[in-house]
Amino acid sequence: MASHSQSLQLSGRRPPLHFFFLLLLLPCLLISLPNPVLSRCLHTPIIFSFGDSNSDTGGLAAGLGFPVNFPNGRTFFRRSTGRLSDGRLIIDLLWVWSTKNGGSIIVLEPLSNGSTLCQSLGANFLSPYLDSVKSNFSNGANFAIVGSSTLPKYVPFALNIQVMQFLHFKASLLDPTVAGPRHLINDDGFRNALYMFDIGQNDLADSFSKNLSYVEVVKRIPLILAEIKHAIQVIHDQGGRKFWIHNTGPLGCLPQKLTLGPKKPGNLDPHGCLSAYNDAARLFNEGLRHLCQEMRSELKDSTIVYVDIFSIKYDLIANSTKYGFLSPLMACCGYGGPPYNYDIRVPCGQPGHQVCDEGSRFASWDGIHYTEDANTIVASQILSMDYSAPRVPFDFFCSK
Repeated sequence: MASHSQSLQLSGRRPPLHFFFLLLLLPCLLISLPNPVLSRCLHTPIIFSFGDSNSDTGGLAAGLGFPVNFPNGRTFFRRSTGRLSDGRLIIDLLWVWSTKNGGSIIVLEPLSNGSTLCQSLGANFLSPYLDSVKSNFSNGANFAIVGSSTLPKYVPFALNIQVMQFLHFKASLLDPTVAGPRHLINDDGFRNALYMFDIGQNDLADSFSKNLSYVEVVKRIPLILAEIKHAIQVIHDQGGRKFWIHNTGPLGCLPQKLTLGPKKPGNLDPHGCLSAYNDAARLFNEGLRHLCQEMRSELKDSTIVYVDIFSIKYDLIANSTKYGFLSPLMACCGYGGPPYNYDIRVPCGQPGHQVCDEGSRFASWDGIHYTEDANTIVASQILSMDYSAPRVPFDFFCSK
C-alpha cells in the first residue's frame, strides 16, 4: 500500500470464514448467480455506452488528464485504469460475458504474490471514446464520463455532448474521405449495436447538493427525462434500434450522501438510507419506466429494455448479510472510519486516505461507487432478466 494511505481495520467485524472463500470465487461467478447463463452472441457484440461514472472506463482520465490514483483498480487490474472502483464496473462484466459463448468464461490465474485473480479469456473491454492511445473501436465506444448529467446541456460532458460525440464518431467512421482505419464498424454494425444509457444520478445529486427542496428536485425530473428521450430519438434517427436503459440506484444509501446530507430524526429509512434522496430516485425511475413504455409505442421497430438497477442495489443494502457485506453503508476507501468512512476533503486515492484490507467485504468502494464484488452481483442479477422490462436477455442484440 502506498505510504500516504492507511489500512482501515474493522475490529470484531470480519465476516465468517466461508465469506472469504466466496470472495475468492465471486468475481468468477458472474454467470453462476443465481443460475448459469451463457452468452448466445453469434457475432462480436458492438456496444455504445452513454452515462456517468457508473460506466466510465477511463474517459475522464484520458480526456482531461484527471488523476484517478491507486488503489482504484487494485482488485482486478492491479493498477488504476481510470475506473472509480477497485475493479471492474457493471458494463465491463456485461461486456466480458457477452463476448464469450459455449465454453469457459474465465479462469483463475495465479499472481506473483500467491493470490488469485479472475482473468477473462482474451477479453477486450469497451474503450473510452476520449482515449486516443489504447482504444480499439471495432466493438463500439464508451462515451460515459465521470460527473456527467443531462442538464445543463452543452457542458462537457452532458448527455447531449456525448450524443454529439457519437454522431461525429459515426460520421467520421463511415466517411470514405477521412483518413484512418476503415471498416471498423459499418452501417450494419451501427444498426445492430446495443445503445446503453445509465444517467440521471448526478442530476438528482447535484440538485440536492444545491440545497433545493425535495419538491424542487422532483420538479426537475421531467426535464431530465426529456433529455434522455431526445438522446434515444437522435440515435434512432441514426439507425439505432436496440436500447438498454438503466434506472438510477438508491442515491440515499451512498456513504457520501449520508455524510453530507441532512440526517435529522425521521430522515433515515429502516436500512439507514436517506429517505428523501431515495424517494426522488424512485420517482425518477418511475418516470423513466413510463418513458420507455411510451417510446416503445412510438418506435415500434425498436427494442427498448428498462432495467431496475435501483431494486438490485437496494437489495444489496437491505439484505447485506446475505451477500457477506457487514457494513453496507461504509466505504472501503475514504477517510474517517465508521460509520461511513467518507470525507469530501480526503477522497480515495488522495494523500491520507484509508482503505480496507484486500479480502474485506464491502459494497461501497469510495462512498459513491461500488466495489467489483457488488458490481458482480448486480451484473449477475441483470443477466437473470428478473429486473428487465420487457424480460429480454442482455445478448438479444447479438444473438441473431
